[in-house]
Amino acid sequence: MKGLSAVVGTILLFMANVTLAQSGEKFKVALDAGHGAHDFGAVYHGHIEKNIALAVVLKVGKILEKNSAVEVVYTRKTDVFIDLIERANIANRADANIFVSIHCNANKNTAACGSETYVMGMSKNASNLEAAKKENEVITMEKDYKQKYQGFDPKSPETFIGLVVQQEEFMEGSIALAGNVQEFFMKGGSKSRGVKQAPFMVLHKAYMPRVLIEMGFISNPEEGNRLDSEEGQQAIAEAIANAILKYKKEFYGTGEGDISVKPSQKVENIKTVDSPAVTKNTKTPEVKKAEPKVEPKPIVANNGVATFKVQLSASGTKLEPVPSNFKGLNNISVANEGTLFKYMYGETSSYEEAKKLLAEAKAKGFTSAFVIAFKNGKKVSVQEALKQ
Repeated sequence: MKGLSAVVGTILLFMANVTLAQSGEKFKVALDAGHGAHDFGAVYHGHIEKNIALAVVLKVGKILEKNSAVEVVYTRKTDVFIDLIERANIANRADANIFVSIHCNANKNTAACGSETYVMGMSKNASNLEAAKKENEVITMEKDYKQKYQGFDPKSPETFIGLVVQQEEFMEGSIALAGNVQEFFMKGGSKSRGVKQAPFMVLHKAYMPRVLIEMGFISNPEEGNRLDSEEGQQAIAEAIANAILKYKKEFYGTGEGDISVKPSQKVENIKTVDSPAVTKNTKTPEVKKAEPKVEPKPIVANNGVATFKVQLSASGTKLEPVPSNFKGLNNISVANEGTLFKYMYGETSSYEEAKKLLAEAKAKGFTSAFVIAFKNGKKVSVQEALKQ
């Protein structure tokens, strides 16, 4: 049933995307500035997380609002305290297409630096759990939090396992959006700590693709100064806005002006990190004549046997499934969903082998790649496939 619900959810999400594109409805972005009021967040060297997060959110919103096809919803626009569940509910009530929560990182090790973007998920990684613990402890400032979050201990993120119902239909979009954020941060010169999973309460209750962005470490003197400067905040806001607009283009189609490029940047130099190298004004990349054309492998039924593939990227650009377009990887298959092309690597009935393929893809630079599963030619959750 869980796998079936994931498939149904994916179909419904795709249908919603098509409806949005055809009806001319606006793409709704819910922006969440972390912390607020008596919840200061991290405080180091005079830098206050709640103020930086709000300043960046307002700048991101201002950029996005210049696009007539985008509507911005804010969880807060002033220095107020909002419950974690209410932040997600604001996005849910607005029927937002994506939810983006913006924060600053901190560490006792003041040398720690770089940005990282989280998607909702369970992780046994100690640093990921510690990050979730710090953000989730905010709930202790909420009235009646023990009743509201019954069964959840913010000091022990592992207790979240009992509360989480994995919304797998949103995972693909969340990872794609998170990958975009890290891509544009790196283009701006920020060190990328990657896309990660962790049990954040604010993401758990948002029923849409959602990410939590740690823009950088305010505990790091140099990075803290940048985060608390007008110039630094504007650069970060532009990176986040561009990541959102790229996601809109990939999953919902696009209009002119969807990618906001600084005058100093050349469009030709803008390439993706986690997807094949393409430019805004470039059609299908030229394939070397010496390389034979390879027809994409269709997804076929396997008489009830589950198979696994590694999804590399999703893009509105159609590419030939040849190694030169995928950083040397071969055995590429393509799934076409409307205007979206999903590129997958390898195929195996062994989950252990699939994890090896995933490691190969990430080593090639597809850092947001993930394992997907099929059964009888239909996409199912990995958990459903593993039940065999």
